[in-house]
Amino acid sequence: MEAYFDNSATTVVTESVKDIVVKAMTEDYGNPSSMHMIGVNAEKYVKTAKENIAKILKVDVGEIYFTSGGTEGNNMAIIGSANANKRAGNRVITTKIEHSSVANPMKYLEKQGFDVVYLPVDNNGIVDMEVLKKEMTKDTILVSIMNVNNEVGAIEPVSEIGKYIKSVNHSVVYHVDAIQAFGKMEIRPRKENIDILTVSGHKIHAPKGSGFMYIKKNTKVNPIILGGGQQEGMRSGTENVPGIAGIGQAAKDCYDNLEKNVAHMTELKDCLIDELSKFDGVTINSQKGNVGAPHIVSASFENVRSEVLLHALEDKGIYISAGSACSSNRPAVSETLKAMGIDSKLLGSTVRFSFCELNKKEEVDYCIEQLKVMLPVLKKYVRR
Repeated sequence: MEAYFDNSATTVVTESVKDIVVKAMTEDYGNPSSMHMIGVNAEKYVKTAKENIAKILKVDVGEIYFTSGGTEGNNMAIIGSANANKRAGNRVITTKIEHSSVANPMKYLEKQGFDVVYLPVDNNGIVDMEVLKKEMTKDTILVSIMNVNNEVGAIEPVSEIGKYIKSVNHSVVYHVDAIQAFGKMEIRPRKENIDILTVSGHKIHAPKGSGFMYIKKNTKVNPIILGGGQQEGMRSGTENVPGIAGIGQAAKDCYDNLEKNVAHMTELKDCLIDELSKFDGVTINSQKGNVGAPHIVSASFENVRSEVLLHALEDKGIYISAGSACSSNRPAVSETLKAMGIDSKLLGSTVRFSFCELNKKEEVDYCIEQLKVMLPVLKKYVRR
């Protein structure tokens, strides 16, 4: 049996997405900027994808821009908005648990002279609102908070944060990294006071190298990719029509079946947490039910190195992650777990299981069966 539990790293492209991607590559292969019919046909895919996404988010079609994925989107949101608004101030607020595609642009801003504030989180990974309130000043120009943490599945109070920061200063740009949230929950940027939203395609069964941004009308953002002026000059470069077609279809598929998919993933998550909790020396870092994201389980296995467990499970056809797969292929100490106050001896012994709607209960059962056999053996080889 194979059990792929690394869906927060990437997902399989579904049949409906594959079909439209192949058609866009082999039949309607024109440049969407070309004025002839083949170009016009290609442009229709871009238009349809925008319409699908705008309908899901309840925003205007003209507020959707396509990117190469989450990293580009987060860089543009952070660097582009900070540079566009630096005359109004130089303070930027984020958290200690952001993905590297947010954390590293923040380090870049620090080198450029911006005052970057990193908010702490509680032991469940939830941002401290009281610290946010203390750190909001008249010089604050950008607040960037992830919607769902990619390692432990903590759901941040993005709506509450948006309401508060706009009550203090309506001109502050509010960016939300929704890469682990889109397709797993309803997102309403206007209701939540979000100015910029970033999404990656390969987390929702679209091809790698696809993504989109919602940028609220009149939000000041400087483009970071300059060229032919495509997408109203916001993101130059010939549009990746197959990828855009794919993410448009994938988004529609996710939200056409959202309630059913979320219920199924939550059931698998809760089942895994219940079973793992029965093992001695296992600490669960994620929350059950709808308190946490439906698809992520972080667990620490005392006296078992994360990469050792990963490869032991891999030998049995079970695929998990030893951390955020986007950082590198070498596990590093998790800043998220450190910020949550996880016992230091567990930092190198933590793995992530992440589901999609295609996973089955039998796969969870199989994983638990294998863990029952291998954990006692692996613990014999712990370094003293």
